[in-house]
Amino acid sequence: MLPTHYYIVGGTLAVGASFILLLVAPDALLRRFVGARLDLGRWPAIPRSAVSAVSFLLLIFLLITGWFGSRDPLENPLPLFIWTLWWGGLTIAHALFGNLWRFLNPWLAPYRLVRRLSGATQAPVAPLRYPAWLGYLPAILFFLGFAWFELIDPAPDDPAVLAQAVVIYSAITLAGMILFGEEAWLAKAECFSVFFGFVALLAPLQVEPAEPGSSTGSSMRGRLSLGLPGRALLRRPPLPWDGMLFALLTLATVSFDGLNKTFWWLGLWGVNPLEFPGRTALMLPNSLGLVGAWALLGLAYSLAMALGARLAGGRIALKTLLGAFVLSILPISIGYHFAHYLTSFLVNAQYAVFSINDPFEWEWRLLGIEDPHVMVSFLSDMNTVWVVFTLQAGAVVLVHILAVLWAHLTAVERFSDRRAALASQWPLAALMVGYTLFGLWLLAAPAIG
Repeated sequence: MLPTHYYIVGGTLAVGASFILLLVAPDALLRRFVGARLDLGRWPAIPRSAVSAVSFLLLIFLLITGWFGSRDPLENPLPLFIWTLWWGGLTIAHALFGNLWRFLNPWLAPYRLVRRLSGATQAPVAPLRYPAWLGYLPAILFFLGFAWFELIDPAPDDPAVLAQAVVIYSAITLAGMILFGEEAWLAKAECFSVFFGFVALLAPLQVEPAEPGSSTGSSMRGRLSLGLPGRALLRRPPLPWDGMLFALLTLATVSFDGLNKTFWWLGLWGVNPLEFPGRTALMLPNSLGLVGAWALLGLAYSLAMALGARLAGGRIALKTLLGAFVLSILPISIGYHFAHYLTSFLVNAQYAVFSINDPFEWEWRLLGIEDPHVMVSFLSDMNTVWVVFTLQAGAVVLVHILAVLWAHLTAVERFSDRRAALASQWPLAALMVGYTLFGLWLLAAPAIG
């Protein structure tokens, strides 16, 4: 079993080596490799409203358990489903299987029911036009609020507090859809639709629409194919500046989620990690840290792209490059997400299953489990701990290599001159190598919780 600093150095060198290899690889060969895919047949039409209705009913059930079930976050289904299965697990599922949230979105069915009851059976004309100047700003604010609630609020696991937060966000989402229309609100304002839509671009499984417009509306038809993870990134046009900020926010959030638990971060504020006083004592430092991590990442990314544009001779506007290359950072965000949540998912997913067995503490046995027992022994066994750490470190390294690959291909697509394309990548590659080092350090650093 190797010391952790060997993993850190080895992983960082692997990412750097992948960049060097891509510089000498023929572009035609890379395009054939990226374009290779396996046709898995026709994707059946799935009624979005029906799936959403089931999801909405599940959400109602979870809210009821949040208000009337156990006060223990490890026994109440609501926090376990929201934080473990939905945020921890469903995010990774999107990176594997595509945009599941298009169907699972629980607010779609009630919105369409309200529309039908109001007499708008055809494609509705929203009372208000979504302002173009707003762009992704609502999604940024909502996601920043979500991140603050998850990472900084003193009691995000409290079932009653979480239920209240879910109801407030649900009301805002439904109001936005009613006022501005389903497509407009979900495309840029509803932060989880935006987030999961970006993550789905990384999925090796992709549904190619059978015909223009067939991927919208009540169902989605097309052909399912298997290919290289992230190949859909190249089909996405450059993001506007606010879309770029949203993508950077997702990476900064999961990075700070790991940083704020380290002994190093606590030591900055004079907190003894062995006598951790709780979240309340660090609300201001952590609030500043979350925003600061976002700003620092945005500054580093902007400087890297500005330097890359200069090295490339200024052939393409910096604004275009910022929006195009930020998509290549998406794999890093998901790799960190997997590494960060893996251990807690393995434990809390068991609690989530057992919570359904008796959701209201009425001595029910809905799953027939008489004596629920959560297995945590793997956290004290050196062999399984090594396996978990290897999976986490491997994921961080792998997604950085994928990010380097997609940044390279983006440069090749954007610049007609290969020399300019290669020159433009050096600063961003250096940033990614540095981020690899940072991510592996986060995994190995002593932390609370």
